[in-house]
Amino acid sequence: MRTGFACVFLCAWSLAAAAQDSPARSFEWLGGHWCAGKGDQLIEELWLPAEGDIALGLGRTVKAGKTRNFEFMRIESREGAIVFVSVLEGQPPTVFRLTASGTNWARFENPQHDFPKRIEYRRTGSTLHAEIAGPGADGTEKVIGFAYSRCVD
Repeated sequence: MRTGFACVFLCAWSLAAAAQDSPARSFEWLGGHWCAGKGDQLIEELWLPAEGDIALGLGRTVKAGKTRNFEFMRIESREGAIVFVSVLEGQPPTVFRLTASGTNWARFENPQHDFPKRIEYRRTGSTLHAEIAGPGADGTEKVIGFAYSRCVD
């Protein structure tokens, strides 16, 4: 009986630990359809519900009824680190390493990338704040923020 209980306990503990180590589970607070923009511009990100071992997202910007750009995103574990992988239309993937995080926020950085060098997400209640930052044309830091709220589907 003790052996059976120990086996059940260890199996349950292993599954819980695996779920906690999964980037998809660690970033489930990103999940949902997020919108920003004003006038004839719509900026949106869609993060799928947390499943499996990769968090998957899609972003696009539409202005005056035309898609201006789109991006495929994922958060995964790679070589013992959590990374954010961005694939902009027509470009190779760019990898940003998780450098800081807390409850409902995360910062990813890639010092070798031109722009952005930093990507940050912060969830507060029903809003999601995203920020990209890096060197501007004059060499000073340029920060671009996105204030998302839930899209009305």
